[in-house]
Formats: sequence, structure tokens, C-alpha cells
Amino acid sequence: MENESLIPKRHPTRAIRLGPFRLGSGHPVRVQSMTNTDTRDVAATVAQIHALARAGCEIVRLAVLDEAAARAIADIKPLSPVPLIADIHFDHRLALLALESGVDGLRINPGNIGGERAVDAVAAAAKDRGAPIRIGVNSGSVEKDLLRRYGGPTPEAMVESALTHVALLERRGFDQIKISLKSSNVPRTIAAYRLLAHKVDYPLHIGITEAGTPMRGAVKSGVGLGILLWEGLGDTLRVSLTGDPVTEMGAAWEILRCLGIRARGPEIISCPTCGRTEIDLAALAEAVENRLRHVTEVFTVAVMGCVVNGPGEAKEADIGLAGGRGLGVIFRKGELVCKVKGQDALLARFMEELDRVIEEKKKETACA
Repeated sequence: MENESLIPKRHPTRAIRLGPFRLGSGHPVRVQSMTNTDTRDVAATVAQIHALARAGCEIVRLAVLDEAAARAIADIKPLSPVPLIADIHFDHRLALLALESGVDGLRINPGNIGGERAVDAVAAAAKDRGAPIRIGVNSGSVEKDLLRRYGGPTPEAMVESALTHVALLERRGFDQIKISLKSSNVPRTIAAYRLLAHKVDYPLHIGITEAGTPMRGAVKSGVGLGILLWEGLGDTLRVSLTGDPVTEMGAAWEILRCLGIRARGPEIISCPTCGRTEIDLAALAEAVENRLRHVTEVFTVAVMGCVVNGPGEAKEADIGLAGGRGLGVIFRKGELVCKVKGQDALLARFMEELDRVIEEKKKETACA
């Protein structure tokens, strides 16, 4: 990880509990996602939760569309390796059923679940079960009166919407609250979180909603979440990508790693290639990345395209290779391990050395 002086200083927030985790500025930023299975299909949902957890997801949200989905949580929860959040819209009865089924937290907006008695019931049940509530405001869900007053889903409108929902819970003595303000517009999202951070000290869940397909969505999320995290804002995060939610994990962890906040798995450094490249560096880098896809130990791997300069440019890497025409080298911490002729032989020899490094790191982790 980066030097401590370079790590972003967290915006101070209070701490809340979600399952085994404490969330807030004194605790790690947690990675979250959401299943896209039918929650009523217990087997499919549990399988996806486990796939997300293996990829580094620490909190999973489930869509609760009806009573059957809420009741299915009772079967899903004992099989989940991570805390679960029930995503509820409009119907407070589904929130109560999800809590009865053992869910760890709720994502619900108190102002649109059915009136004062509904808010009373949900707040009381959540308090009894120690379940926090995330108030989630999206630019598309801002109340009509606020849209008219502010001329659209502006950051000010989004923040006022969130604070209105917060007040409903606070009046009932409920303070285990997390807040999100999401838009598909990056500047608007950043401005909304900045404004909210000056008004409350609740933990913040950050994300760019409807960010897009994996490449576009990862870039969009990287820009938006990167700026927020660099400013110390964000206690949980989701990179929202179209498709398999497991793909979100790589982007989420890479954002945290790039800022020196948290790390999971190896960092891979590789050349962009240039006119001096004399090997198929892209194929080598892809093979190395595939080998490391499920490795969780933290270390640095370099795949370089220049035998002369590569080891020096990547001298801090735990292990690396550099290749030229017909010849490659393998190095560790900038020191030469061996020279190998031929790209296929270079890759095979490198994989052997890489396996040694992985085993060493596993032993270090076990002893730590």
C-alpha cells in the first residue's frame, strides 16, 4: 500500500453496525454489490452471493419485489457468507417481512412507504433487530415538488430529499442510518455528496448509478468514486455495471488500490507496448492476469516489453518478466532470476516462479 501520508483522509462520520461490520470513517471502506437473480430462486441467489463473495464482495443487496422474495431471505441468509441488505420500494410490509427473515439491513426511503404508521413500524422493527437503514436517493426518484422548486434533480434537490427521509427516522429515535445520493451524471453526484457531507455525519454509500457496460461503467465509476474517495467521502461503495455483478468487483477493488485505501489480490503492471516491442506482450499480460484472477494475496507483478529497461522500470515489483526478440528475463525486486529463450518457454518458466511467489505470500499471510 501507499505511504500513509498519501492515503486520503476520511471525512469523519459516526459508526453504524451491519452484520459483523462497523461502517464509518474509523473503519474500512467496504465493497458492495447487488444480485440480479430472482430472489425467490434461493439456489440461484445463493450461488451468485457466493460468486460475489469469492470475487471480493463484502455486502450484498437483494431485490425484494413481493412477499415471496421477502420470505425467501429466511432460506438465503443462513447460506450467505456476507451480510445481506433488502432493497425495498414503497411497501413497508415487505421491509417488516425481510427483517423477520433475518436480513442484516434495509435500503428503503421512509417517505414513500405508506405514511407515519408505516415508518413507525419499520423504524421500531429495525431498531429491535439492530438493522441499519440506507436511505437511497437517485436523481430519478427525487420528489416532484423538489423537482419543481429546484428546476430538476439538482444536487440541492437530492440532498433535501435525503434529509427529509432522514428526519422521519430521527424523529423516531432511529440513528443507524447510511445515505446514498446517486446519479448517472458524475459532476452532479460529486456535488451532491459534497453538499450532504457538510450537513450530516452519517456514513455514506457511494456509487454512480446506471454507469453502463463494463468498460464505460468502470471508467465512469473510476472517475466519480475516485474523486469522492480522494476527498475522504465514502464508507461503502458499489461500481454499478450492466451485466454479471461479479465483474463489478475487479473495478471496485482497483479503484481502492489505486488510491492506496485497500488492496485485494496482486497488482499487475504492464507496458502499453510501443514500436520497440518485439514480443506478443498483450498475450503474456493476459495469461498472467488469468492466472492471478482468483489470487487474494497482495503483491506486485510486472509484465514488461523491454529486456534492457524493463527490470529497472519495474524494480519494485515482487516478480516480473521482460521480453525481447527471442529472449526474455525473469526478475524479482529488480534482480535477475534467469534468462529464457522463446516466448512460450518464458511464460512457462515465469508461471513456475509466480507459483513460488504465491506460496510465499500465502505463508506470510498465514503467519501475520
